[in-house]
Amino acid sequence: MPAADQVVELVVNLDDVTPQLVGHAQTALMDAGALDCWTTPILMKKQRPGVCLSLLCRPADADALATRVLELTGSFGVRRRMWDRVVLDRHHETVDTPYGSVRIKVGQLDGRVIVRRPEYEDVRTLAQQRGVPLRDVMAAAEEASR
Repeated sequence: MPAADQVVELVVNLDDVTPQLVGHAQTALMDAGALDCWTTPILMKKQRPGVCLSLLCRPADADALATRVLELTGSFGVRRRMWDRVVLDRHHETVDTPYGSVRIKVGQLDGRVIVRRPEYEDVRTLAQQRGVPLRDVMAAAEEASR
C-alpha cells in the first residue's frame, strides 16, 4: 500500500497584479517550502481576466506560507483546504550519461518500481553546460536509468 499523508492547498485569486509579480511569488513560495505551486487562468467578476495562484504545503508550513502569499501578492485573503494524498515511496539513484551524471527519482509501490524520472534541474544544468538540447540529455538519462 502506498504511503498516505496530508497536505494543505492554499489558493488565492488575483486580478490586479502583473505577470512578473505572479512569477516572483511562485519562486519565492517554492523557496519558502511549498511542495508545489502553480497558476490557472480564470475569468473573475465583471469579466476581468485573472489568475488563480495555488500551492501545496505541509500542514506545519501552512500558516507561514499563507502569510507569505498575502505579503507577496497583496491579496486580502487566502483560502485553505486539507487534502489526503497517497504517495509512492521515493529515493534517488544517480546514472552516468554521455553528458554527465543525472539523479533519477525512483518511485516504488510495495517494493516494485513504478516510475523512474530524471531530475529536471540536473538535466537542465547539463544541457546548458554542454550546449545541447534538453531533450537529448533527458533521453540519455532515461535510457541510462533503464
